[in-house]
This record gives sequence, structure tokens and C-alpha cells, in this order.
Amino acid sequence: MKFRTIKIAALSLVVAATAYNCSNEKMDNTYEIEGVDSVGNTIKGTYIQEDQMARPAVNTVFVSSGSKDAFNTTVPSNQGAAFQSMFQNNLLALNPGYTRNALGLDAATFTSVLATDVLTLSLDGTTTFFDGTNVLTGRALADDVITVELILIFGGPDALTGMPQNVGLIDDHVDGNDVAFSSSFPYLASPHLQ
Repeated sequence: MKFRTIKIAALSLVVAATAYNCSNEKMDNTYEIEGVDSVGNTIKGTYIQEDQMARPAVNTVFVSSGSKDAFNTTVPSNQGAAFQSMFQNNLLALNPGYTRNALGLDAATFTSVLATDVLTLSLDGTTTFFDGTNVLTGRALADDVITVELILIFGGPDALTGMPQNVGLIDDHVDGNDVAFSSSFPYLASPHLQ
């Protein structure tokens, strides 16, 4: 029941967010922005980055509460060195039986990948979080990213059959958005108004 509670808590806290890297990586979390948006409105001001979440649930689940501010203001190129050991400790706390995941990654390697929280993008191939062949080459709105992450954390080397004690933890059972995505920018479904 404890893992189910963790899973539900993580899912309820995570809102799919699009993160971006600024070309001028800075060590603080303030950004001066001046420009024009896609519909011609002038944008100017100082903005503060409050949360960094390239891969949904990674920050929420693997960054200890006392380290959230430090993680959120650390540039991605420094995150791996600074946070990998915390990620590994938290991974092994969630899944003490972790050996390797479906990608063949041991705990140290997997958490090194996770600790550098960037959403990579394939410019010449399929853009997907995981489609059975391609892994972490981007993200389509319909990708079931939470289930993929649960499989990588709890599924073991053989994904769905490798760790029978964790079978109930490898799927969030949310198989799609409840409202259709838009065919025009920003493509997200309209918000619920009630």
C-alpha cells in the first residue's frame, strides 16, 4: 500500500510541464525577458524560475524536499554531479530490489540520466518518450510518460515480468487524456472550467 500511496502522491503533484533550457545558463533563477509572443504581444520583465521539470515526476519523486530549491536553480549541466547520489538513494528507497531496468541500466547509471533533468529531442528521428523502440527522444503529448517512468523504476530488467512483486506499480492506468488535444498551437486540451 505504501508504494501505491507514493505513486498516487507523485501523480497528483505532477502537472505535465514543458521545460526549456536557456542558452545562457546562469546559476540563479531570474531571467530578464524582452520580446514578442506568437500573437504579437510585447513581453518584458524579470521572471523567476520556481520549478524545473523536464521529465514529469522526476523532480517530484527523486529530489528530497529540503533540496527542491537547490535542484530547481541548478543548471542542468551541473545537476548530475550534484544530485545523482540523492537520486540513487531515493530510487533504492522506492525499490530496494532494483538491479537493472528494461533499458539495462543499473541504479548508478539510471540515476545519472535522471539527475540531469532535461528533455532531449531527436531532430532527425521519432520524437517520443518511449514507443517500444525509441527512448527519451522527446515527448509527444499523448505519450504515457508516467507509466514509462514506473516501468523503468519498478519493472526490472524484463520490464513487465522482471519483478513480480512490483507488477501493481508499473502502470498508472491513465491511458490517455480525457479531452482531445487541439490541432493548433498550443495543442493542449482546453482546461476544465468546472
